[in-house]
Amino acid sequence: MEAVSRPRVKICCISSKEEAQLAIRYGADALGLVSQMPSGPGVIAEELIAEIAETIPPPIASFLLTSLQDVEAIIEQQHRCRTNTLQLVDRLPPGSHQRLRAALPGIALVQVIHVRGPGSVEEALEVAPFVDALLLDSGQPDLPVKILGGTGQVHDWKISRRIRETVPIPVFLAGGISAENARAAIEEVAPFGLDLCSSVRTEGRLDPRKLERFFAQVGRLPL
Repeated sequence: MEAVSRPRVKICCISSKEEAQLAIRYGADALGLVSQMPSGPGVIAEELIAEIAETIPPPIASFLLTSLQDVEAIIEQQHRCRTNTLQLVDRLPPGSHQRLRAALPGIALVQVIHVRGPGSVEEALEVAPFVDALLLDSGQPDLPVKILGGTGQVHDWKISRRIRETVPIPVFLAGGISAENARAAIEEVAPFGLDLCSSVRTEGRLDPRKLERFFAQVGRLPL
């Protein structure tokens, strides 16, 4: 995918209708709604995910973050939550993406790649033909209790750049993204989008001042 100098922004871990509207007001292009996870922040009930998703206007993307790996269970969850995008935070068995595509026409599929070494490039290339975008994060899916996001840790951006240059689909960059390193991330990786959660929060809540500072750094607001 070609380099992007002014990336889209996804604000994750949205916990209420009010947070959704606040993020949109400051310029978010996408909102992340976190369903049940083995660990990590931002989890809310599916009923609340559906309520929030209903209030998100087009063209803002509503991402359902799911850790499920069974295709039928993912389909049922999407029907309950009614977002327009699925963010698949764990690996799926072969053929799963094709089955999801057939069962959920019009729903975008975004596969998370947890960047832990050069092998992540091959992993990205294998799944890219079957999804609409990749999201490069810093999780550890092989631990006894999986970490599938929300680490606040930066991974090796050189590998992320190789993935962005190699795959033909959009790439979001996650993992420790903040106002302090947003410009560096854009210059080094040039991703289609940036994904962040904790760096724009104070005591767990979206902070308007931190949102303003972040969006200024990515060229959305005057410094």
